[in-house]
Amino acid sequence: MFIQTETTPNPATLKFLPGETVLGAAGTADFPDRDTAGASPLASRIFGVPGVTGVFLGSDFVTVTKAEATQWDHLKPSVLGAIMEHYQSGAPVVENAGAGDGGHAAHDGPDGDIVVQIKELLDTRVRPAVAQDGGDITFHGFDRGVVYLHMQGACAGCPSSTLTLKMGIENLLRHYIPEVTEVRPVA
Repeated sequence: MFIQTETTPNPATLKFLPGETVLGAAGTADFPDRDTAGASPLASRIFGVPGVTGVFLGSDFVTVTKAEATQWDHLKPSVLGAIMEHYQSGAPVVENAGAGDGGHAAHDGPDGDIVVQIKELLDTRVRPAVAQDGGDITFHGFDRGVVYLHMQGACAGCPSSTLTLKMGIENLLRHYIPEVTEVRPVA
């Protein structure tokens, strides 16, 4: 097994491409700390590497975030080993996969049509581009012109995430959907 790595705009995060399906069409899974990784044997194994502070699983990649004091030169070989051991074990990536909705909760009411448009733009224009950088952005809500988005993986804590949110996503949504006035992140 040959695992490739790619840098991301977030210097604390590295993208690992195992050359195997990670979650495939099941979406994404974010594990911002060790306590949240219980449902994922892969994420749990990666969290066993000292210095790992976050794991994000995409369709065909794993994004790992490190502690500030840890150097990638020391951490990367251990993470590569953990990913390789997982795939050799035959264990599932996530147990009971498909439990989430990928940020697509129903939104009824007067803004329902606007929310459908927002989600469509996010799915077709934003999320594929963000996934290339090892992250994901999911819809969290829409209220009085403000779109609330949750940033995951390499996007969470990235120095350029505010710029991406304001200059990229906000401008895109405002261009196509006049009812959108602002985009804000949620934790």
